[in-house]
Amino acid sequence: MVRDVLKIVIPSILLSLVGCRTAPLYDVNAAPVVANEAVTLPDAEKAIMRAGAGLGWQVVSRAPGQAEGTLALRTHRAVVDISYDTKTYSIKYKDSSGLEYDGTNIHSNYNGWIQNLDKAIRSQLSLL
Repeated sequence: MVRDVLKIVIPSILLSLVGCRTAPLYDVNAAPVVANEAVTLPDAEKAIMRAGAGLGWQVVSRAPGQAEGTLALRTHRAVVDISYDTKTYSIKYKDSSGLEYDGTNIHSNYNGWIQNLDKAIRSQLSLL
């Protein structure tokens, strides 16, 4: 009896664990810049840099209104393009390794990292 139950339960658990590994790619598209005062482009850049650094991202300015963020954890690496102006910002997937990206789905940890970066950017912008 116990063996019969284990034959059903163990494969179900293993399948559920495998199924949770990837999820549809999450991007941030034109999120509003909400601040106490008018935001300048340099202000937005500094807030994005602080937000990323606080979470272990290396954020490098590529041009006015454009930055690239890289997060490397163990064997995983995620690279995003961050575009911004004084009204909105976006975080878009650029590249990765070790995250099983197949053009649609990616390791679910990636989405958590992007959601955390989004929250940190919003928080830093709100302090302006």
